[in-house]
Amino acid sequence: MSMEEFYVNASHLAFGAVATFFAILLWSKTRDMAWIFVILGTVVSYAEIVFTTLRAFGIIDETLLSVSGIPVARMILVNLPPVLYSIGFLSAVLRRRLS
Repeated sequence: MSMEEFYVNASHLAFGAVATFFAILLWSKTRDMAWIFVILGTVVSYAEIVFTTLRAFGIIDETLLSVSGIPVARMILVNLPPVLYSIGFLSAVLRRRLS
């Protein structure tokens, strides 16, 4: 891994950690279902950042988490945040429409 890639990964981890910290802080203050899903999407997104970083450093072997050659863990971690964001946004839209 080159120094450029290291700095990109380190900044991604740092900014993801800040976003996740504030998401967890907001989680303790809200009971709104839409915000809960957005917060969960942010937390899972940070888990994906950590997983990708560990994979880049060779700490995690992705083939151990594969089924028939499909990287299941990476597929879930990459696709789950947009699904959670979508559910949160839909929840907010439906709440506004129903009220």
